[in-house]
Amino acid sequence: MNNSETIAVFASIFLQAAPLMIAVIGETLTERAGVINLSLDGTMLLSAMTGFIVAYETDNVWLGFLAAMLVGAFFALIVAFGTIRLRQSQVAIGFVLTLLGDDLSAFLGQNYTRLPGPSLGRVSIPILADIPVLGGLFFNQNLVFYIAVGLTIIGWWFLGRTQPGLKLRSVGERPEAAFARGINVNRIRYAYTLIGGSLVGFAGASYSLAIKIGWSEGHTRGLGWIALAIVIFGGWAPIRGAIGAILFGATKTLATVLQRRYPEVSVVAFNSIPWLLMIGVLLLVGSEWIEDMILMAPKKFQRPLRKLLRVSPPMALGEEFVKK
Repeated sequence: MNNSETIAVFASIFLQAAPLMIAVIGETLTERAGVINLSLDGTMLLSAMTGFIVAYETDNVWLGFLAAMLVGAFFALIVAFGTIRLRQSQVAIGFVLTLLGDDLSAFLGQNYTRLPGPSLGRVSIPILADIPVLGGLFFNQNLVFYIAVGLTIIGWWFLGRTQPGLKLRSVGERPEAAFARGINVNRIRYAYTLIGGSLVGFAGASYSLAIKIGWSEGHTRGLGWIALAIVIFGGWAPIRGAIGAILFGATKTLATVLQRRYPEVSVVAFNSIPWLLMIGVLLLVGSEWIEDMILMAPKKFQRPLRKLLRVSPPMALGEEFVKK
């Protein structure tokens, strides 16, 4: 490949990763509050469909994104209400909503399949876009990419550098102690579950309005599960989650490049690469024997390796909180 082709490939990697970065930020906020929202796959499908249809009918992309965010927030509200108020299983509610979102998106979107519609284009940042190599990679991108990068930085700063972020983390780690300090645990869980769901909805619409423009059944199927896996890989941290999303984007782009270069190989083989990689990474970071491997390394490398490879969820993740 020549230089321009290489830049195009890497730019595609970042663009493919952008919606996942947004979904990962949303789910990270939700799970940091102690709530597991397993409806991501159905939410993204229904949001992608809703976003495209609203944008198509109104000829306004931003109304499409707004509608998609409302869908994501509504599904998240069902998860929050069912688990916090009704004290039902977070896992069961999430699975049911995933199936519901999948079926609803297929049924309600059947008349809009493969129709041309409005979309977000590239936004070139003056001066910066003219920088050799870097300009083409980072400063002549789709607006979704800039939003994803901005949300990742804001998420990192919010969780690690602000008082509200500390309160959020305390609710997900030790809700009883947070409540004893005067924090309304369930109110915070409601709030961040809805915020997280709206970001997942935005991510779903990003695919139909910016990445894979248009709508078809199963448009984003499987990507919600990938986002959940990336949250685990990222150790519930925005920057690491973004790296995981970029890694997935790289494997998707690699599969596309290999498919064009080796057309005689089954497309299934190349499309399996991202999934196999994510499974391998999750097995790596979640295995107990990884600690034995870390201890075999020189002492000066053990701490950074442990920080990189060992992840632990919020202590109260998935646990209900009852006022006493």
